[in-house]
Amino acid sequence: MIANNFSNADMWMLVAIGILLVTLAFCSAAEMGLSRMTRPKAAALVDKGHRSAKVLVKLVSEPERWINPLLLTVFTCQILQSTLTAIVFDDLFGRWGVALGVVINVVVFFVFAEAVPKTYAVLYPERAALATARPASALVAFPPLRWISKGLIWLTNVIMPGKGLEKGPFVSEQELLGIVQAAAHDGIVEPEEHLLIESVIEFGDTVAREIMVPRPDMVVADFDATVTAALDIAIDNGVSRLPVLGEGDDDDVIGLAYTKDLMRLEREGKGAALVRDGARPVIVIPENKPVSRLMREMQAQKFHLAIVADEYGAIAGLITLEDCLEELVGEIVDEHDTEEEEIERLSNGDYIVDGGMSVSDLNDLLELNLPDDDWETIGGFLFGTLEHVPAVGESVDFEGWRFSAFEVEGRRVRRVAVSVVTARGVDSSTAPPPH
Repeated sequence: MIANNFSNADMWMLVAIGILLVTLAFCSAAEMGLSRMTRPKAAALVDKGHRSAKVLVKLVSEPERWINPLLLTVFTCQILQSTLTAIVFDDLFGRWGVALGVVINVVVFFVFAEAVPKTYAVLYPERAALATARPASALVAFPPLRWISKGLIWLTNVIMPGKGLEKGPFVSEQELLGIVQAAAHDGIVEPEEHLLIESVIEFGDTVAREIMVPRPDMVVADFDATVTAALDIAIDNGVSRLPVLGEGDDDDVIGLAYTKDLMRLEREGKGAALVRDGARPVIVIPENKPVSRLMREMQAQKFHLAIVADEYGAIAGLITLEDCLEELVGEIVDEHDTEEEEIERLSNGDYIVDGGMSVSDLNDLLELNLPDDDWETIGGFLFGTLEHVPAVGESVDFEGWRFSAFEVEGRRVRRVAVSVVTARGVDSSTAPPPH
């Protein structure tokens, strides 16, 4: 039975409850949409001329500015909405109305203020982020909300100042990376130092397969090649060591021909001799060997190149000391080398990526989450996901990005076009180069 003391105040409280539910739905969509947006994707939306994209870039670049104020707004609205609902249902149905109000409030709040807006933001993250960027920016810029949020965080830090030192170790690898990133953001460490520290932390998890030169890209000398022919190959490709293949077997390397040895033999008039006769022994390692251990062995045993073999003994590639060092300090380019960029950004915000670029490097660069358990390169990701050799223009969509075969040579994906996918597809199409 409905109580008789329902008043105008109750009517206004119902209006307030509706406004609070709308606010909660907006905050839920904003929280999910902004958290699923990355800086490269937001920058691509700016290039495509989307409204609110510049505000979105600022929010994504400084997540600490909006996370706490937005969560405080959600918490405050939840408390107010629950309290007002209990009062109104108490006036309508008496003391049993409070229990009924709690049940109805849970259902309405979960469906309309949590599940629906967050599901929408998961399905259409760009649309949700763009739609909520400006209101969210205005909300977090409201001084009282910002001050209260900072004050509560300070109080939390006073109550819980840290973990017990006797428990240690209390910093995980991911936490340490976060500390380094925060220190770089605050200017405590230089950008170059930040990158070097991150490389050192992640170096221990890298295996030879991830940084080796794959077998199709290896520069080699055939079994019956002469010293002169091998020297020409080495000079043309700018290498100091040349693997020598076994007789009639491209998956066997019988030794290494050093360019300095070939030059000496050429000067001695032995250019017609077979290169295999002067080849030096070669080190063969498994493809899952940790790079950190391999680098120490290279230093101790004084060798600069090793052949990488898979579990069946077939040649998978080669790895050099320079490859190991580059994993720590970045690319090392000789002044005479012709440097080819692995990734090129187009004027419309799309990217053209070398098919041999590692998935982990692309994930770091564009803040993606592409899987790399079954493949190492972006070309391998496209090949493996499609499960056949892709034709030019074939594509795979993954978490709001489209990866299209841009250039295919034989069975190898040479270059991949990367574009942001919107609700209508891809805002701008990248056409393959003319033939």
